[in-house]
Amino acid sequence: MKIQVVLMMGLLGVAGCNGGDTASPVTPPGNEKSPRTMLLEAGAAALQTQAPIRAINAYLDGFHFYAGDLQAQMEAHHYCSLLNEDVIQCVIYDGNVSDAKLMGVEYIVSEAVFATLPLEEKALWHSHVHEVKSGQLVAPGIPAPAEHALMEKLVHTYGKTWHTWHTDRDKRLPIGSPHLMMGFTQDGQVNPALVTRRDHRLNVDSNEKRSERRDIPAPTIDPAADGGRR
Repeated sequence: MKIQVVLMMGLLGVAGCNGGDTASPVTPPGNEKSPRTMLLEAGAAALQTQAPIRAINAYLDGFHFYAGDLQAQMEAHHYCSLLNEDVIQCVIYDGNVSDAKLMGVEYIVSEAVFATLPLEEKALWHSHVHEVKSGQLVAPGIPAPAEHALMEKLVHTYGKTWHTWHTDRDKRLPIGSPHLMMGFTQDGQVNPALVTRRDHRLNVDSNEKRSERRDIPAPTIDPAADGGRR
């Protein structure tokens, strides 16, 4: 798949997302923005470059769990930039509204790049095969054929994810150390209530997407990946 096609699908994903809003569950301490602060914000937005942010061209929604703790699960909203055909970088939020809290980052690489990593490094990365094939990973708002093509690409990738603000636990400020996160690798792992709530909010159907993606071949997963699955 040409990178230009994927970028176009990504732009559609950001600009055309018509799913429901997902609010952040966190209220940090502090006073409301003053008129002076809002004026400074407006001035900065008008005068300063925002090139890295403008490069974000894809919105993906899925689920993570804490490495080593399968029961500690949360929804993750990914806003991603495609650096090239083999490397994607994403910022992760706990919602998709303007005051969503920045939870962490995910780096995504193709299986060709992943194959070059040292064995001990591979254990820190998770495969995306089950996330794609199960319908858990979605790109809200883009046409079904475009999402299907995007998933055909992502099924061949691996992600390395660090959460810096555990908003499922820390409701005011980021506390403690960053934590390595993992993706689900088989049925029965994700809390079905998480998926049901997400599907309702974003107006998607994970079961329907699972059916639509049956024709996507499942590549062999490198056995060194998914080191934090338990």
